[in-house]
Order: sequence, then C-alpha cells, then structure tokens
Amino acid sequence: MQTIFVMVKCELGQSYKVAGEAVEIHQVSEVHSISGQWDLLIKCFLEDGDDIGHFVTETVQLVPGVKDTFTMLTFRAFTSTLRSAE
Repeated sequence: MQTIFVMVKCELGQSYKVAGEAVEIHQVSEVHSISGQWDLLIKCFLEDGDDIGHFVTETVQLVPGVKDTFTMLTFRAFTSTLRSAE
C-alpha cells in the first residue's frame, strides 16, 4: 500500500462541496479542512503499483471546485508503542 497526502486549493466557497465529493473516492481515507494557503488535506491509500500521477490528475484534480493540488509521498508512518488506557 502507498500512502499519499494531497493538499487541495479550492475555488472560493467550494471547500465543503469538494470535501464531500473527495470522501466518496475509494482511495481516500480522510479529508481534513486546514488553515493556510491550502483548504483541504486528503489522505489516500493507493495499491502498490498504482500510478500516483494518474490518480491525482485524473481523480482528485477532476473533482469540481478543485483549483490546485500539491502531493506529498510518504515513506514510513511512525506510531507510539506506548498507549494510555482510557
């Protein structure tokens, strides 16, 4: 599995519509509204061998209201081995 994060800049007033459509994409795990020059942060899981460029340009960038994207590839996820009991 490949994990990527796609930061999305939306057309004015379209962030919630874009987020609503993005969460329906099969490879999308999470969509976060964020502050700063980007509007959304999308976490995606792609199968090994899937073409990231095609996924971003033919799926994410074609969501109505998406103005621009910035894609980050990940290498490894780190988690704490110490979990507090709730």
